Amino acid sequence: MQVQVDPNEDTEWNDILREKGIIPQRPKSPTEDIEDAIDQAIKQQHQNRLENKTLDELDELEDIEDDAFLNSYKIKRINELNSLLVSSNFGQVYHISRPEYKSEITELKNVCVLVHLSLSSNLQSRILSNLFEKIAPIFAELKFVEILGKRAIENYPDSNCPTLLIYYNGDVLKQYITLFELGGNSTNLQDLEKVLVNLKLVKENDKRLSINNNSDIDDDNDDDDNDAYNRNHNGNTRLGRTNISSNRNIRSSKYNSDSDFSDYD
Repeated sequence: MQVQVDPNEDTEWNDILREKGIIPQRPKSPTEDIEDAIDQAIKQQHQNRLENKTLDELDELEDIEDDAFLNSYKIKRINELNSLLVSSNFGQVYHISRPEYKSEITELKNVCVLVHLSLSSNLQSRILSNLFEKIAPIFAELKFVEILGKRAIENYPDSNCPTLLIYYNGDVLKQYITLFELGGNSTNLQDLEKVLVNLKLVKENDKRLSINNNSDIDDDNDDDDNDAYNRNHNGNTRLGRTNISSNRNIRSSKYNSDSDFSDYD
């Protein structure tokens, strides 16, 4: 005789039938789903409690953390640091000429390249050069390159300098004509770091970022250049602003029609 049972009832008999596969498993209640989600969130939070800690900070936790777990996590952090060191192939600013553009920039695979089209007599270009020198050793997995604008592109306008191009696998991810969008003549290290974070080239919680390491922030500007600039303009020109429109796009420029940045000969 077939026995009718309610498969949704939470009884010992139904548990036996479920074990035998006679009736389906009882679906979880919404309350159980919520409890499981909370438990999972708590476990994840506990597992992530050591994220972004330095090796010295991990050593300080030896008395309160499980030894086996802490040691395994330290090994993980060391491996991460070693992996970063392996990818840190650059660490300096590379000054190149036009014939090297393709091999040094557009042909590189799985490497982000920041290119400064420079003009030595331009204040903002000198500011960007100084920032490149400071930031290149910090983020050595990124490649920082400088080339004179007119050397890169014949008759490239001085008014477009400095131009900052950011390449990945030969494609231009982002471009800035002058430092107008970054901070103008007041552009500093943090402004350049924000570019790296916004393009996801560096994680927001990266300890190397100046905003995360509690170091004093140097505005990285040449004081003499800025003083001269202010004197010459008698305070009538607001720092951080130029006459170059932020909407100008280098790919729409006539100087780009014959010389595509992503396809140098």
